[in-house]
Amino acid sequence: MLIGYMRVSTGEQNLDLQRDALDRAGCNRIFDDVCSGRTTERPGLDKAIDIMRDGDALVVWKLDRIGRSLPHVVGLVGDLQKRGVGLKVLTGDIDTTTVTGRLVFGIFATLAEFERDLIHERTMAGLAAARARGRAGGRPRVMTKQKLKAAMALMADRDNAARDVAVQLGVSVSTLYAYVDAKGQPRERASELLAKRGTRSAAAA
Repeated sequence: MLIGYMRVSTGEQNLDLQRDALDRAGCNRIFDDVCSGRTTERPGLDKAIDIMRDGDALVVWKLDRIGRSLPHVVGLVGDLQKRGVGLKVLTGDIDTTTVTGRLVFGIFATLAEFERDLIHERTMAGLAAARARGRAGGRPRVMTKQKLKAAMALMADRDNAARDVAVQLGVSVSTLYAYVDAKGQPRERASELLAKRGTRSAAAA
């Protein structure tokens, strides 16, 4: 069975182009989401994945409809493959149910791992530089702008455990979750910290 999924941002608001393409592809059912930049919740995608079984395929118009970043997309496809579900991308002719499609996605997975390594390396280098300049301080329950930005990047990669991220940033797990959620999205107090000028730190409550 072919299950279609389409997504638009609140600024786009038009699903017709995607729906027409999914209809032409022969999708049996189509799910959709209208997402804002403030949330990562996608109930439509969750429902689509829930009903799929071994041998089914998720069909999307473009690859960016199912993920915020390459590592996120690769992780989702990996989860689908464990369930015996393929992915068909109409724009770009990606089809993980074929040998060629799996080969292409293997290259994507390698690039995603490389991207994660680069983010981690830049984050660690930035924190080391901050400590050398005396910005990090010695208090374990303090969140700074630089640490917050690193936390958002690291937590967006679901391969990173919250406890490991907290250790790397020199904050407690409770402080980490006070500023970002499990998907790396900023909470209200994070937005307040990012809006402040200068490099002042914010202590956790």
